[in-house]
Amino acid sequence: MKGKGIKNLLVDFGGVLINLDRQRCIDNFRNLGLENVEEQLGLYNQQGFFMQQERGLVTSAEFRDGIRDLMEKPATDKQIDAAWNSFLVDIPTYKLDLLLKLRQKYVVYLLSNTNDIHWKWACKHAFPYRGFRAEDYFEKIYLSYEMKMMKPDAEIFEAVLEDANIDPKETFFIDDAPANCRTAETLGIRTYTPQPGEDWSHLFD
Repeated sequence: MKGKGIKNLLVDFGGVLINLDRQRCIDNFRNLGLENVEEQLGLYNQQGFFMQQERGLVTSAEFRDGIRDLMEKPATDKQIDAAWNSFLVDIPTYKLDLLLKLRQKYVVYLLSNTNDIHWKWACKHAFPYRGFRAEDYFEKIYLSYEMKMMKPDAEIFEAVLEDANIDPKETFFIDDAPANCRTAETLGIRTYTPQPGEDWSHLFD
């Protein structure tokens, strides 16, 4: 760990824990008839209905209806969910082992811009490992759609610091979006921005 005095870890989900395949997701939505999907899907931030869902402004049902309205042909809830969830690939088991190990030394929190459809899929398919579930890896889980706030806005970091009652100077944040790390740094949180697919366990050697 770079620097001393770190007691708390804030860890991002997409791109830090779980591997992502944006192009696969784009291709699957296009196959369903959503032509302009590439403009709405970013690696770090979403637009349109995708962003509204991650900010908790629309329910999953409203999200699916909104996507259907944009499509050129009909699609079922199951087809839309499958296309949306194809953005997510897997969490390497060494990262799950690392989280469990880090919990012995640090207070570990998850802070993610995500949505109900992705989170349910992850809890069912990505986190289960050796009998552990998503909630077993973290002291507390902070999700944008539940908080109705999103990174990189400062308010979501301030809300986490207050709710968890942690000192930013004792907190280390790992996120693959430079903008998110810049905001965290303005609040006194130390940060690290891993590259896509990076094994960032070297931070704790």
